[in-house]
Amino acid sequence: MRFLFPLLPLCILLFGCSSSDETVTTTIPQEEMYFPSTANDNWDTVDIASLNWNEEELTGLFMHLETNNTRAFIVLKNGRIAIEKYWGNNIVNTAAFTRDSQWYWASAGKSLTATLVGIAQQEGLLAIGDKTSDYLGADWTSLSLAKENLITIKDQLQMTTGLDYEISDLDCTVPNCLTYRQDAGTQWYYHNAPYTLLEQVVSNAAGTDYNNYTDQKIESPIGMNGQWILSGYNNVYWSTARDMARFGLLIENEGNWDGIEVLNDQNYYTQMVSSSQELNPAYGYLWWLNGKNSIIFPSLPNSFPIPLTENAPDDLFAALGKNGQIIDIVPSQNLVVIRMGEAPDGSLVPIQFHDEMWQNLNRVITE
Repeated sequence: MRFLFPLLPLCILLFGCSSSDETVTTTIPQEEMYFPSTANDNWDTVDIASLNWNEEELTGLFMHLETNNTRAFIVLKNGRIAIEKYWGNNIVNTAAFTRDSQWYWASAGKSLTATLVGIAQQEGLLAIGDKTSDYLGADWTSLSLAKENLITIKDQLQMTTGLDYEISDLDCTVPNCLTYRQDAGTQWYYHNAPYTLLEQVVSNAAGTDYNNYTDQKIESPIGMNGQWILSGYNNVYWSTARDMARFGLLIENEGNWDGIEVLNDQNYYTQMVSSSQELNPAYGYLWWLNGKNSIIFPSLPNSFPIPLTENAPDDLFAALGKNGQIIDIVPSQNLVVIRMGEAPDGSLVPIQFHDEMWQNLNRVITE
């Protein structure tokens, strides 16, 4: 992992830089899964004409993305780059946004944490059925000991801690902010603070810094570079769009990177990308799931009888973050779709933009 700017404030982080990487249009049969090298930045591409995609519809897709404040957009087909496009300037507005520019993942980074929890479990460092207090100590909330001990790591993963969400700051992780509403497992709400504390659970279980654990278990094995950076109560992951695509490719291949078993607990992987509870079937372990008969969206307590996105394939699952940070994975089509950028609208997570993005992408992908 490149610890790029560990002591600088976020407002001056992450300049674009020059790159010597190359892309190579492949002649390898397209049905074979491809993994980019971990030794350099080379990444094979595939001509969309060879996929029988509609190249004429790229103009409309790109126009929609650009007018909605997108900075980076990547589509992988069988691991190769089929579409890659950048717009606008970097985070500090000093240069054009390029494949080397860094951007924040926001809550899309929850997917990294979900994967790290699975790795920690396969190493015997924790079990998701364990009480959270086993790793954070007693009184990590303001609950009685009996109610606090009902909360497990699994509850943190699936957003069912039962902690009160009618508070002034849902990011606050101190005990006074973590108060009782319902028993763990009986309420679903997109509460950021108990998620954030999962990072401390993993760090305490592994006996190492969270950035170090991420580097050792995910970044180094797949050639990914990035860094968790504290921002208030939150720990936000930053990387390039291509780094995000590497992670998406790892998850598309069920935790396997070109023969390296990064996450080899297949039971955990299946649980992570399946309905984790009945309250919100569109949520796994910190991953959003399409094709379900109902969904509870972030910041809302009520369920709606609709899928995550009607225009995407039913088997899509996604990491979604504030302002439209997106990792979409479609196993049936061997697709990974990445979007980074500024907010396309005023919603916490731009669900409508996500659906419209797929409406435009479907005009290109004519399989």
